Amino acid sequence: MDLRLDDIAWDTQGDPVAAAREVAAGAARRAGRHDHDGGFPAEDVAALAQLGLLAAPVPRRDGGAGLGEEPDGSVLRAVLTRIGAGSLALGRVYEGHVNAVQLVARYASGEARNNLLADATQGHLFGVWNTEPPGNGLKIDSTGGAPVLKGVKTFASGAGFVTRALVTAQPATGGSQMIVVALEPGERADLSAWRAQGMRASATGTVDFTGLGAERFTPVGAPDDYQAQPHFSGGAWRFLAVQLGGLEALLDAWRGHLVATGRGEDPHQLARLGEGVIAAETARLWVSRAAAIVTDDGDPDGIIAYVNLARLAVERAGLDLLELAQRSVGLQGFLRDHPLERLTRDLATYLRQPGPDRALTEGARHVLRAPQASGDIWLDEA
Repeated sequence: MDLRLDDIAWDTQGDPVAAAREVAAGAARRAGRHDHDGGFPAEDVAALAQLGLLAAPVPRRDGGAGLGEEPDGSVLRAVLTRIGAGSLALGRVYEGHVNAVQLVARYASGEARNNLLADATQGHLFGVWNTEPPGNGLKIDSTGGAPVLKGVKTFASGAGFVTRALVTAQPATGGSQMIVVALEPGERADLSAWRAQGMRASATGTVDFTGLGAERFTPVGAPDDYQAQPHFSGGAWRFLAVQLGGLEALLDAWRGHLVATGRGEDPHQLARLGEGVIAAETARLWVSRAAAIVTDDGDPDGIIAYVNLARLAVERAGLDLLELAQRSVGLQGFLRDHPLERLTRDLATYLRQPGPDRALTEGARHVLRAPQASGDIWLDEA
């Protein structure tokens, strides 16, 4: 994808939420077609580019729409949720793109920053890949003089489709250095190991960077900037917003089933639906507050604690909604031609995030040690 700024259908005065709704509508129609091993919503990514959403996270001062710069994060939250409602796989990929562009804007400098942000404006798909296997992690090898990459990244969503990969690599001097690697479509991607129950259209795989020289990658920031807090942990609110979209799509599919089958007025079905609405709204409130707290630049420890707790609140809401919807719809919801079947697989898979127990206990520890009354801990935030 190589789009000029003139090709973008909306500019900084446009409406990114409306654009996200349009993309989501098309993504929802095509989601079943992409639901297979090695699948990827390429048409929907093209729509993101055409409607300006790949360029949108570029800061306003750099010619972008500044998506995410709003004081409470509400516009970015709405965009991520709408896209997630259309396709969780697409939402995961787009959230990674937003994360990468924001990291570049925050930590890169000079000509490198300008060039990378221009790549986003021109329609390149960015991604953030930080997972690697023990013993074969990505390194910057300078023993031969010119720096060369050695190693792989795993669980890389959008592998083969991301053309600007922001990855962490270990330089000889130690630490963890962010770099953006320029890739061609299909280059170095191996999707053979991704045989997950859900999120099959996320093109998650392994990418081997071995042998790529310095002309293919651009350093971003200083060593260990990637883990800088509270942005590192606090940024988890973005994938929660995508998950929220999955909850809302599941709730709508369940509600549609009850209406279509004439079972909605059954009191037991109404009770389940009411509990499902409570779960979805609980998730929405947590995500909304988390987005606002992160953008408030308040107490870093409080920000991290709140987002950690939000992770578990959204997971719990999602698991409750899955159980309620599946019990309500029954066996039909497990048949492959039923809308609920793919939605439940994708949501159940995407809800699985690293370190949930640690996130819960660290959030609780902050509350335990806080000097304020429990109702006042985040009163001054957001």
